[in-house]
Amino acid sequence: MPRSVEAQVIDIIARHAVLDPDTVTVDMSLEDLGLDSLGLVETIFAIEETFDVSVPFNANDPDGSTFDMTTVGTVVAAVEALIAANQ
Repeated sequence: MPRSVEAQVIDIIARHAVLDPDTVTVDMSLEDLGLDSLGLVETIFAIEETFDVSVPFNANDPDGSTFDMTTVGTVVAAVEALIAANQ
């Protein structure tokens, strides 16, 4: 059975935050996980590669993007929306 989008996004975020995926929950903010700007960019690239989607150019700017990277849960929802739009 394929892994859920949520599990894959958590793995990607955890890898770039250098954390155990089991310690990452959907209500955690990316800032609280210690992701700096480089970590965010690497996370975006990994999401694009894993899910074959294009994350909007300004995804790491909360005021200028519809791709919400505030929490793990909002990233999961945004990735699911991109996947649905590509189908």
